[in-house]
Amino acid sequence: MAAHANQHGPHGPASDQVRHGPPAPESIRNVVLVGHAAAGKTTLVEALLTHAGVLTRPGRVEDGTTVCDAEAVEKRLGRSVTLSVASFAFDGRTVNLVDTPGHPDFVGDVRAGLRAGDAALFVVSAMDEVDGLTRALWQECAAVGLPSAVVVTHIDQQRGDFEQTLATCRRAFGDGVQPLYLPHDRGAGLRGLLSSSDPAVRSGPERAELIEAIIQESEDDTLLERWLSGDDVEYDTLVRDLERAVARGSFHPVLPAVPPSGVGAAELLELITRGFPSPLEHPLPAVTTPDGGPRAPVGCDPDGPLVAEVLRTTSDPYVGQLSLLRIFSGRIRTGDTVHVSGHLERWTGPDRRGQGHPDHDDDERAGAVSRALGQTLTPVGCGTAGDIVAVARLAGAATGDTLSDVGAPALLEPWSIPDPLLPAALSARTSAAEEKLSSALARLAGEDPAVRVHQDPATGQLVVWTMGEAHLEVFLDRLASRHGVDVELQPVRVALRETVRGAATGHGRHVKQSGGHGQYAVCDLEIEPLEPGSGFEFVDRVVGGAVPRQFIPSVEKGVRAQLLRGVAGYPMVDLRVTLVGGKAHSVDSSDAAFAAAGALALREAAEHAGVALLEPVDAVEIEVDDEYVGAVLGDLSSRRARVTGTAPAGPGRTLVSGEVPALELTAYAPALRGLAHGTGTFRRAYARHAPMPPAVADRVLAPA
Repeated sequence: MAAHANQHGPHGPASDQVRHGPPAPESIRNVVLVGHAAAGKTTLVEALLTHAGVLTRPGRVEDGTTVCDAEAVEKRLGRSVTLSVASFAFDGRTVNLVDTPGHPDFVGDVRAGLRAGDAALFVVSAMDEVDGLTRALWQECAAVGLPSAVVVTHIDQQRGDFEQTLATCRRAFGDGVQPLYLPHDRGAGLRGLLSSSDPAVRSGPERAELIEAIIQESEDDTLLERWLSGDDVEYDTLVRDLERAVARGSFHPVLPAVPPSGVGAAELLELITRGFPSPLEHPLPAVTTPDGGPRAPVGCDPDGPLVAEVLRTTSDPYVGQLSLLRIFSGRIRTGDTVHVSGHLERWTGPDRRGQGHPDHDDDERAGAVSRALGQTLTPVGCGTAGDIVAVARLAGAATGDTLSDVGAPALLEPWSIPDPLLPAALSARTSAAEEKLSSALARLAGEDPAVRVHQDPATGQLVVWTMGEAHLEVFLDRLASRHGVDVELQPVRVALRETVRGAATGHGRHVKQSGGHGQYAVCDLEIEPLEPGSGFEFVDRVVGGAVPRQFIPSVEKGVRAQLLRGVAGYPMVDLRVTLVGGKAHSVDSSDAAFAAAGALALREAAEHAGVALLEPVDAVEIEVDDEYVGAVLGDLSSRRARVTGTAPAGPGRTLVSGEVPALELTAYAPALRGLAHGTGTFRRAYARHAPMPPAVADRVLAPA
């Protein structure tokens, strides 16, 4: 991968590692940056890298020169769309910053980042409210005990109000959120930050709340008592308790920052290196054998068995495949043979073989092990427990897979990823693109666990499921730019069926004479509807040999063939067909002739009975903030939904259950995001087929 355009300084963990070997787990800090798309996470990374001496000057998102937004699509859009890692050395520590996208469509990369980090930095803009996705991610971090801190950006802007944003964060995140620093002289132009030990804030309420929050975690039982008695406690005496308070999740420091000017970078780096926990203090995910059986637990031990997870994979026709790994146990060296296991099947097409998909239970030989600074790779030869490294040429590894020792295969519990719920039907524009489409789709699905590729057997369409419109746009961009496959989008069809409205009879006559051997067959059928879900029944009620016995199976074959075609072009279900009579010719009758006559008779009978369209109906569960329930219910009504109930789903959340026609759900994911201001999620599962209203059926059947 090409080196980045920014100028790199002399300092970095790669050069240290070459001289001194891999970092010890206690010296590593893995920090994931989380927040809204406009909060400034990528710019904050630039400020930290510059202060640490890794860059001689910070890049700009607007110019496409940042370390972490290095993909062409990111430069074009001006925002992050994938997870990126920036590794560097500072103050005797190896720091791995994991930058994640802020757009809700790319939540899969955010989940991978949360798995990689031992602490989270929530980046919040002082000009915006805390959005629903950020609140939800904070709650997830709290649930698993992931230490978290808050960085407030844009405090130098006219609408940037640090105190107001601090109050907003406390409402959203809880009382454990306390400012570790305060902006200095904002009215005269922001000059820097004030620490809690500064005389200017020594007697203020913020300092008192801060000190009490920290010393609650102190191992010195007399410290809180002395503080409450009026004894002053200097900041330096609290440093040893800060990490303990952060690691336990009872204290969440807040720091103001102005990343473009570098204000706050020094204080934040101090917090990361001195206050955040090392990998030794982070519980490991559950680990089993690849078949789900029990396995001895592992710890963050460089000498233990290898257990690592693929956070992200990228493939390029020229560079090949590169995998970012979080190593939980053991070591991986260039040239090692490792075992690759995985959970996800991301392709449900007819044939996965040869399509670039991992076997998900095979051995691979690792290529070069490197440290990543965005797309700049520096070979280090070895990655060790607790670290994040890049490994080349793991062609069978997909994002989310587990790497382990060949002699002790392992499988990590997968991180949580919502199901993709926006379908798009694709077709190649050219025959050349058609030849490359399957392989390209398979590779991209292997890179992104939030993508599913499905060959729908009912409609014949090739359907890609993504998290939303922005996710789909990036997917199509990569399909074209990386793999040279140009596709066009088609309307997604749902799996409609037909049934008959009532009983009727049909007469099928297939008689042809063309000079040679003729064709002769006549069938008389009766049809009647059955209960939904009954399928199809064929009954023989011929008497007197009107249809010779040897031809009756051929009549049924022809009837079944016509059932697949239906009358309007959809499979016909839930009816009984009874053969009641017919005629045969001693010479010209044949199996093919009676099959054709049976199909003609069924079609005529169905047209006489009248055909009703059946549409798939999905059971849905929609979880949303209470304040948006009314809007969601109103929208569901417009989608012909049948709401079956509502129930509490946690503090301030409601679960709406119901049934919705699948036709009305094809674009529901972006619609719900707009209705619920990003706080809504939903699940869907096929429930049944039900009659489609005539007005809707007329619209579906109308010529394009």
